[in-house]
Amino acid sequence: MTSPLNLVVVNAGVSDPSSTKLLADRAASRVRAVGQARGREVTTTVIDLRELLPELPAALASQHFGERFKRAIAALVDADGLIAATPVYKAGASGLFTSFFQVLDNDLLIGKPVILAATAGTARHALVVDEGMRSLFAYLRTLTVPTSLFAATEDWQDKALTGRIDRAALELALLMESGFAKAVRDESWQNYQHAFGSAGGTETGIDLESDLMRLAAGGTSPKKTS
Repeated sequence: MTSPLNLVVVNAGVSDPSSTKLLADRAASRVRAVGQARGREVTTTVIDLRELLPELPAALASQHFGERFKRAIAALVDADGLIAATPVYKAGASGLFTSFFQVLDNDLLIGKPVILAATAGTARHALVVDEGMRSLFAYLRTLTVPTSLFAATEDWQDKALTGRIDRAALELALLMESGFAKAVRDESWQNYQHAFGSAGGTETGIDLESDLMRLAAGGTSPKKTS
């Protein structure tokens, strides 16, 4: 039996109701429908970033992650695909959105397929997705789908938005089915220049239990027996 595909939705909308969450939910619904039509179940996990706000200062200052942050990171590790959605503030993705992704390990999302989505009150911000968000996710070495999603106030009644959502959903579903991200990690992980800690220390081949590493971490060297 084919295992379900895991879709993670990262929503940076903070209002209630939230147009950003609405756009992300519509895209996720279409991804599930496309998966069902193609004979694949798609399960969805939603990460509402406003719930992580109390833990964000510690994560930014010291890489200390609270329990909610740890659960969010665990969901991203297991994700076969992502939908990343943000409101636009001052001609850019929200600070909450960028802070969350900037605090993640650089290697966490390598090869993960992603739909990028943004909402704003005016169409003047339509290029934020492709000019701002894509560069961030390129740095994280994700695989962003060709179709980006943007919705201004006037777009919600426009059939063109529905068409873009359908197109992006199919692109994401196909990439999720391909298993590209897992294949990259399984077959080419060693070809990436990992930072220490990106894979729990195993990415560098360092023996974390050696006497030297114990001392470096503030521990003590075991006494030698004669």
